[in-house]
Amino acid sequence: MGIKIKMVVFDMAGTTVNENNIVYKTVQKAINEAGFNCTLEEVLAEGAGKEKLQAIKSVLKTYAGNTDEDLARQIYSNFSTQLTDAYKNNQLLPQPNATELFAALKERNILRVLNTGYSRQVAQSIIDALGWQQGAEYDELVTATDVTGGRPEPDMIIFAADKFKITVAESIKVGDSAIDIEEGKNAGCALSIGITTGAHTISQLQAADPDYVINNLMELLPIIDRY
Repeated sequence: MGIKIKMVVFDMAGTTVNENNIVYKTVQKAINEAGFNCTLEEVLAEGAGKEKLQAIKSVLKTYAGNTDEDLARQIYSNFSTQLTDAYKNNQLLPQPNATELFAALKERNILRVLNTGYSRQVAQSIIDALGWQQGAEYDELVTATDVTGGRPEPDMIIFAADKFKITVAESIKVGDSAIDIEEGKNAGCALSIGITTGAHTISQLQAADPDYVINNLMELLPIIDRY
């Protein structure tokens, strides 16, 4: 199609990491402990893919009409503490075929970037728990705390492209939430692809107008090979 793909930017939880929605279950718990009654489906619908303080603010505003900044920060603080314990007590696994896809992309000399709405500390702890090594499974990690604008702003993708001195138009974004797809589109990626293994349903993903929706990470290879 005239564009050589040089980089794939992957979301983490729900896309390349199977953590059974631990993060959003913990967000839900922290919000409800502050006196609210949000469901996991509501938290996923409004918060998936966002920097987690912003996710809490969005859930509170949408479902409780609450815009109290101090309360949101207090909930976020409690969430952060609880998340550390949750990760200690739950097993983290790669999503099916994640490591196989990373190896196949490396063979094709395509950069593999992980990006996430987590803080760098949390994201690195997940990577360490999985035993992934920079240069082996992935080439770079970019987190919400590394840039000014969180999703759906394109800052994380632009940051990665600039680091490797490529254009965003030579990259693909893959994620399990509508906001991942919006991020890729806002950045100007060659393709923005949704995957059904995480937070959002196929209909929620399709509402963001992705270029493709896939059900397994290995479905990405034939798409790339068409370029």
